[in-house]
Amino acid sequence: MRKSLTQRIGLGTLGVVVAVLFVFPTYWMITSSLKTPGQVLSPDYDLIPLSVTFDNFVSALTKPGFATYLTNSLIVTIGAVLCSLFAGVLAAVPLSRMRFRGRKGFLLLVLVAQLAPFEALLIPMYLLMRDAGLLNQLPSLLLVYFAATLPFTCWMLYGFVNGIPYDLEEAAMIDGCSRAGAFRRVTLPLLAPGLVTTSVFSFITAWNEFLFAFVFMRDQNKQTLPVWLSSFRTAFSVDWGGIMAASVIYAVPALVFFIIVQRKLVSNLTAGAVKG
Repeated sequence: MRKSLTQRIGLGTLGVVVAVLFVFPTYWMITSSLKTPGQVLSPDYDLIPLSVTFDNFVSALTKPGFATYLTNSLIVTIGAVLCSLFAGVLAAVPLSRMRFRGRKGFLLLVLVAQLAPFEALLIPMYLLMRDAGLLNQLPSLLLVYFAATLPFTCWMLYGFVNGIPYDLEEAAMIDGCSRAGAFRRVTLPLLAPGLVTTSVFSFITAWNEFLFAFVFMRDQNKQTLPVWLSSFRTAFSVDWGGIMAASVIYAVPALVFFIIVQRKLVSNLTAGAVKG
């Protein structure tokens, strides 16, 4: 009994330490965004601000181009997520339900594509986009993000489709549904938690991407929010308060998206729990 209590105390303490390590950088970012430049750079840094100011947020929101950068980020990110989900479902269902030559090799290629560092493709993709005349255009950036998120989406959805018994589809087809109708009425609703989970990771991947947006989009009207964040640093100074405030603003859309899909995920997972 005493050993069990000691283990629980030790695990609880370890959990608190890990939680603090993860939460503290976010707390530091938020508190720094509410301080003046002098307070941010002061050697006597107050973990709990005695006075707050919202000048950093006003400065970030009124910075030229913020609305354009936000719109561009939303367009390319949401577009890439929707395209990768659509293509991922079309790839995952045949890979899971059908047996054909080269299936295992294709799955291996998908896994290898996910493991390869995406930055290694910067130069060849730049040359490809340049030759195709797609540089400095939002559709080209959307295409890049689509390519970046598709392998992960295929692999994750393949696992989710495998977890859905094929007997359910066969029962629906016995009752008169076509194969497409069985997928739409049976498999797709059960696949909803997988779609939501995959969309979260795809959204974060596309939303946080900086390098390709910085290299491909040379026109400021075509750049995204990660590039906008770098504008708070110049050759002569760094606006730390502005960067922290901009980082808080930058995290809000991703947080809102996660809250929306999290509620949908929980409702899908518990939808059939009370039946029978």
